[in-house]
Amino acid sequence: MAKRLFVIAGELSGDAHGAGLLRALRPQHPELQIRGFGGAAMRAAGGEGITDWVEDAAVMGVWEVLKRYPWFKERFAAMLEMLETWPPDVLLLIDYPGFNLRFAEAVRHEYPQTKIVYYISPQVWAWHQSRIPKMAKMLDELLCLFPFEKPIFEKAGLKTTFVGHPIVDELEAARVKVPREQTLVGLFPGSREREVARLFPLMIDSARKIYQNFPQATFQVPAATPKLAEQIRALLETQGAGVPIEVSDGGSHLLMQRATCAVIASGTATLEAAYYQLPYCLVYRVAPLTYQLGKRLVKIPYIGLVNILADRMIVREFIQDAAEPRAIAETLTEMLRSPEIRDHLREQLITTAAMLGGIGAHVKAAAAVSSWLDAPAKVENYSGFPLVS
Repeated sequence: MAKRLFVIAGELSGDAHGAGLLRALRPQHPELQIRGFGGAAMRAAGGEGITDWVEDAAVMGVWEVLKRYPWFKERFAAMLEMLETWPPDVLLLIDYPGFNLRFAEAVRHEYPQTKIVYYISPQVWAWHQSRIPKMAKMLDELLCLFPFEKPIFEKAGLKTTFVGHPIVDELEAARVKVPREQTLVGLFPGSREREVARLFPLMIDSARKIYQNFPQATFQVPAATPKLAEQIRALLETQGAGVPIEVSDGGSHLLMQRATCAVIASGTATLEAAYYQLPYCLVYRVAPLTYQLGKRLVKIPYIGLVNILADRMIVREFIQDAAEPRAIAETLTEMLRSPEIRDHLREQLITTAAMLGGIGAHVKAAAAVSSWLDAPAKVENYSGFPLVS
């Protein structure tokens, strides 16, 4: 009987990482049946049974999620029902912790025999360390991206494997030999509609101030999806007068290799830029309620992944009220005018990016999932916690 895999990824980045894992997994299990929720990338990688929901599911912030709570509740219930009618051999959860950790808990309670693997460890070490012991009871294995995560989760008794960061594979595949354009500034406002709505007007104003002081500058913004491209072009029509900003459909990795410097929304794109040695500053803005709650939960001094990985400030962070056009423009103008500043930052980015591990993260992750697909079925003990038979 063919093995079954149920996958959930709630964002474009998770869909991309899931696609890489599925491509590496398929040769090991040619007859594998795949269902779940993700996006076009996973469907194209062999997950024909994947339902596309990532553009609608990719919301960020407490307030934003609360406003759409009925929508998420309906899909949560539908997924649980699918597991009852189509019980998988392995449930693979990819990033998206706000939803996926709750789903793992529900599955462990309702279907304790299900083997659960979590790919791309949630950053609970930053904002909710009390969840780690609970995760150890919910999950069978955690596949982490950063070397410092492995001992944190293993200490709680959770089987954890450091596979390296999957963006290394993706970025190497997208590497090209192009010269840096000495006056080109990249604008990366994120991959969510609300993120773009909050950050791109700030980037337009920052670009305007740069252009006033450095008229040779040109600007480019890559849109993650056609829908976001429409949103970005609409914002430029109303707010971008007099600033030479070009919009491209996709092409973020190419722009990171062409641009001389950039301003980037906090997230995975900051790691991608580090890998391509692109000097940049980071911006972060969320709803005020979300930010105030986050300040109480976050236990680390930085927001940027590069700074967290290095455990020191490498990239300047402009957060919430500090994310204002004048400060951002001054920082990027300094980078445009000073090769020394850019070279110093590039050296630090090279050292930090090396900590992401080498190529092969998807292959390592697929091997872990494959071992659970081949493992014996699980049974319950009297307390409801699963045991491998």
